[in-house]
Parts: sequence; C-alpha cells; structure tokens
Amino acid sequence: MSVSGFLDFVGRSPSAFHAASHVCDVLRSQGFSELSEREPFALKPGGRVFVTRNRSSVIALTVPKGAFSHFQLVASHSDSPTFKLKKHAEDIVLAQYVRLNVERYGGMIMSTWFDRPLGIAGRALVREGSRLVTRLVDWGRDAVVIPSMPIHFNRDVNDGYAFNAQVDLLPLLGDARAAGAVLAETARACGAAPEDVASSDLFLYNRMPGSVWGANGEYFSAPRIDDLECAYTSLMAFLAAVPSGHVNVYALLDNEEVGSGTKQGADSSFLSDVLCRAASALGMSADETRAALCASFMVSADNAHAVHPNHPEKYDAGDRAYMNGGVVVKHNANQKYTTDAVSCAVFAKICADAGVPIQHFSNRSDLLGGSTLGNIANTHVSMNTVDIGLGQLAMHSAYETAGVDDVTHMIRALTAFYTSQIATLRDGEIEIR
Repeated sequence: MSVSGFLDFVGRSPSAFHAASHVCDVLRSQGFSELSEREPFALKPGGRVFVTRNRSSVIALTVPKGAFSHFQLVASHSDSPTFKLKKHAEDIVLAQYVRLNVERYGGMIMSTWFDRPLGIAGRALVREGSRLVTRLVDWGRDAVVIPSMPIHFNRDVNDGYAFNAQVDLLPLLGDARAAGAVLAETARACGAAPEDVASSDLFLYNRMPGSVWGANGEYFSAPRIDDLECAYTSLMAFLAAVPSGHVNVYALLDNEEVGSGTKQGADSSFLSDVLCRAASALGMSADETRAALCASFMVSADNAHAVHPNHPEKYDAGDRAYMNGGVVVKHNANQKYTTDAVSCAVFAKICADAGVPIQHFSNRSDLLGGSTLGNIANTHVSMNTVDIGLGQLAMHSAYETAGVDDVTHMIRALTAFYTSQIATLRDGEIEIR
C-alpha cells in the first residue's frame, strides 16, 4: 500500500465521525455486516461483522470457520486535537466581524492553527417527524481563518508569547453579513432545513491537503496523522488477514485525546461489551469467555515521537526512534505504555519473522511523556498488550510529518500479527505459530 491511500483516508476524515463512517463504508464494501448493540448479536463461524457506538467508534471482527480460543486485536483512535464550536458559536465584534466562539479539544500546538484555511465538520441531529437522526456535516470549503496579530502589535510573539485560547484563537467567519451562517451552512451541509437542525457537534479542521516531500520523496505531511495513520494501516492489515484459531478484531475508539473517559472511548464498556457478546453469540459460556479474554493479545497502536533534527537533546540517548526506521515499540516504567517483557518479545518475534524493522522508544527520565489507550482499555479487558506506533514529527500540530516507508512497515507488521497464532500455554509462557 502506498502513502497515497493513507492521504486519501485523511482527506475523507475531517472529524472522528467521518473517520468512523469511512471505515464502515470500507468494511461494507468488503462484505462485512453491521450489528446493532440494541439487538442480540447474530454471529456465526466465518462471520465478518462490525458495530458502532456514537458513530465515532467502530469495532469489527472476523471469525474463523473453525474453533477459536482467543481474540487478537489492534486498537487505535479516531480523534485528533482540534477546536470545537460552542453551543452559541457566533460572536459579532464591533458590528463588523463575525467570529466563532470555540474551545480546545485535546492538547494541540496552538500556534500551528494560525493563518491557514480551516473547514468545519462533525455531525448534526436532524428532526424527521418524531425522530432525531444523525447526519454527517462537512461545509466542504475553506470556512474560517484564525488570524495572527501583526508583530508590530505583539513584539513578544517570537519570544515565548503565551497564547490565550479565549482571546487569540477565535476564528474569523466573515463580516457582519455572516450572522446566522453557522446554522444555515450546517443545514445545507447535511441536507436539512435550518429549523430541523436540533443540535450539532462541530469542529475545525485543517483544509491543507497532504503532501509527499523530501529530497527523495521520503517524508509526507498531512493533518491528523496522529492517529489516523494507525487507524488506516491497522484497517488495511485487518482486511488482508485471514484468522485461524482466533478472532481478529479491529477497534477504532474515540476521545483518546481527551482521556478516553466517554461511553465510546477506551475507558468505556464498548470493547468489553462487544467481545463478551460476540463470544456468547458464538456459543461460549461466561467462564469460557473469561478464559478467551485472558488468552487474548492487544496491540495498542498510537503514533510515536521521532527524534527532532533540531532538538535531539530532548530524546533518550538509547531508546529513540526515527521516521522510516520501522514500527516503534513504546516503553514506560510507570505504565503510561503497557509494553512489558512478554508483549515486547511476542511482537518483536512476529515482526522479525515478517522482516519488519522495529525501534524502541522511551522518554528521557527527566521529561514527562504522553499516554495512550492501551493501559486504559486494559482496565476493562485485561490481556497481554504492546504499545506501538510510527515515528512522526510535530505531534499535535495542525500539520504533522511522518515517513513514507513506515506506512508499508506497519501494514506488514500488523498483517503478520493478525495471521499469527499467539497461544498462551500458561501464565508467562506463549507460543507463536
């Protein structure tokens, strides 16, 4: 798979709702059937199914035709740092401008959002008689800009200026004639009358297209690389793999960037509900289901930090990663990442057998790092888990950078993971076939 497939995926995913919807479209095109959480699961050996929650999280399963003993799953997330429109978004300033009142979603690099074309996308709830129906929203055009202050009036901007999200980061929608445009444009985008739009979740997104660059075309930049790169590569691997002796699971979960503590996040019942209900539908007892979960293996896939060429001193001297250097296995003594000796050894062997290079990442001991969804999901469905990602620069910028070769590296690694049989013989003893 080339990087062009991923850049197309990004272009179709301006919000978490769009990313999940596009994944569902791809699954349907490959013969997957949709299940509903509000109905009993109809699942048989050889089944290929998926289920959504909140229209922003998706879990898909491929079931082998024969018996199975456990699940092998890859989990990534659908959301990225951005700005969300508040309920009363329009603000008229000096009777001349209409700006939007927004708040931060996640921990973005705020300065990267200035002076670039931004779109507005998300979802709306539309009245259809007595029903409220979810519809995707994408204005589909350059809608707003967050203008910088001129250096003439902000002489400190290059000397560590502290941006104020409520003052500096409010986007300009238009002149005084733009009053009422948010509702009108949202209604147009979802094909509804303005009076039928009951509510919405709308976000800004960077409209700049992805670009492959470098002396030899070795890098690419795009919005939302974290974590759509793992969402895309794990989906490609999931579709390519045929399971034997285990159920393959693709999990795309929302709200990682704000802690996962939602009904559709990693800190919800979604993953455990789906796995337990699937096992029950396939004839497992409650005790057999618990045994299957205990024998399962999870790959928590969320991108990693590549060494910045201008600041190598910020990275650990031994455990550091580079773009195009292969899949990154992430380690943290305080379990911000779940990798341990067991999960590292299992994943490293799978990659070695598949000829995929791996790297290892740890933060400097005197610098705090981030966390991800693996350790959170493990509190609900406990199993051996490895945290991995692909090396990238400018994580949480509005426009991030990664390595072209790593797209292929990750697809090959996860395809090998999905097709391997990871058998837990006893606690601390695992056979990989």
